[in-house]
Amino acid sequence: MSAVIVSLRVKATPQEAFDVFTQEIAAWWKPNGLFQITPRGDGVLRFEPGEDGKLLTDLPSGKSFEIGRITAWAPGERLAFTWRQGTFATDQTTYVEVRFEALGDETRVTVEHRGWDRIPQEHLARHGFPLGVFQIRQAEHWRALLGALGAQIDERRI
Repeated sequence: MSAVIVSLRVKATPQEAFDVFTQEIAAWWKPNGLFQITPRGDGVLRFEPGEDGKLLTDLPSGKSFEIGRITAWAPGERLAFTWRQGTFATDQTTYVEVRFEALGDETRVTVEHRGWDRIPQEHLARHGFPLGVFQIRQAEHWRALLGALGAQIDERRI
């Protein structure tokens, strides 16, 4: 199974980085028109914490869309969840794993998003991109998101 893997160091402990990632996702998640979660946009993301919790987006219409289910919840260490976009068929799912690794006074946050090879190239979510091109674009998106996470962490320290 192919994967997109992106890492970024942030000035925080692993626990702080985990908390901002999960509790403040609505503040740092930046929508990208190429990778919209639903045809109506991304909405406001939030986690229902804990194993078997959910990642949801609340849409302006008042409806919520379940993006995925949490499969691993280890605060300060690891977070994993399934990922579905609104246009996915019921049997189409990708997987996200986020690891938090202490490196001195910083934390390396690593996102691994895998399973895109199971989503057909002609699917709306892939925009007709061959897998390699799509994964480059997906990595750019996650890199921007982790940059926004780092900025959110920095803002909390001011």
